[in-house]
Amino acid sequence: MLPHLTAGAAAVAGLGWTLWHGVAEPGTALAFGVLVTVGELVRRDTRTEPGVREPAPLAAAGALAYALLGESAGTPTTHGVAQTVAVVVAAALVGAVPQVARGRGPASAQVTRRVLTAGFAALCFQPLYNSGALIGAVGRGPAYALFLLLLLVLTALCDAVLTALLVRARTGHPYGPLLRDELRALLGIGSAVCATGAVMALAVAVAGLWALPVVCVPLLLTQLSFRRFAGVRDTNRQTVSSLARATEIAGYTPPGHAHRVAALSHVVGRELGLSGPDLTVLEYAALMHDIGQLSLVDPVPAGATARLPPGEQRRIALLGGAVVRQTGAPAAVAVVVERQADPYREQPLPARIVRAVNAYDEFSREGAGHADGALYALERLRQDTARDYHPNVVEALARVLARGGVTGVAPG
Repeated sequence: MLPHLTAGAAAVAGLGWTLWHGVAEPGTALAFGVLVTVGELVRRDTRTEPGVREPAPLAAAGALAYALLGESAGTPTTHGVAQTVAVVVAAALVGAVPQVARGRGPASAQVTRRVLTAGFAALCFQPLYNSGALIGAVGRGPAYALFLLLLLVLTALCDAVLTALLVRARTGHPYGPLLRDELRALLGIGSAVCATGAVMALAVAVAGLWALPVVCVPLLLTQLSFRRFAGVRDTNRQTVSSLARATEIAGYTPPGHAHRVAALSHVVGRELGLSGPDLTVLEYAALMHDIGQLSLVDPVPAGATARLPPGEQRRIALLGGAVVRQTGAPAAVAVVVERQADPYREQPLPARIVRAVNAYDEFSREGAGHADGALYALERLRQDTARDYHPNVVEALARVLARGGVTGVAPG
């Protein structure tokens, strides 16, 4: 892929140039290299959201600060673009080793992002600063701060575009929603990373390397706090996932049905442009879409609610929504569960997706005796697009299946 090849070429060129000419200001290079490495070592787990969010804000801020560093304690620096890339790639690789050993996410994507983003910022800043053209044009006052601000905005946009491309290449999700997710993140963690990187560079320029721990400690504490928040979120997801298995344990639905529906609904939601919190609501609703069956005296054969009369489907859906409301899940999740049996023209998009994917999973089991069970299930859905399943959702599901569907979903 082009971003990986570009990053690889930049890394080789930067390391080669630095080894040939020697390291300029080795103490400064070591300090920023250690900072980036520490940031990578404490980054959060990205197995659930690979590449969608910045998992190591301290590392990103440190790399950006080194790229924008023109002076250290009033003394001009001479490390330039090539050494910036060399230090960042070396630190990122060292910091990624323990993560890869633990199986905690694709290191190649993180290294690619780090190298290209820092390289872009350094390429825009270092030649202008080292030649004196930047200070000669804007001076050291407000215009210089404005230049740094514009450069940070461009760098953040570059990182957002690059991240969306990397996730698109890995998952096949539509590029638009992925880019929208990244641009939305710029208002949160992205702005914090950019601001911290600029403050680090300016602080080191005035006070020297002793300014690094003073500036980076707050971001490190924030990163550690966010890791705890991510742990709470993962615990909530595991709780919902456990509740979803209640219908399987009680014998109302086949093993793995809820998790298959949730995984496939998530990908179809991406295909149709859902992102961020909307995808979380969709996933939770898909996991618990059958929980209303626990109210039935006699289980539906094979848990196949798609074949029930509309009135019975609505009753089960309403009961399921009532149960979901008691679990503490967001109200939007209960609304999707309640409305999954409504006429599709009246449903919100997540309910349309859950209904179609649930029926697809059920029809696939029915079509197990056919030459192609997936094709049989899709044809069944297409036959009922006039009444039960939204055509756009069915066609999005077909596109997802054509790309291979969802891998790694446990059958039970």
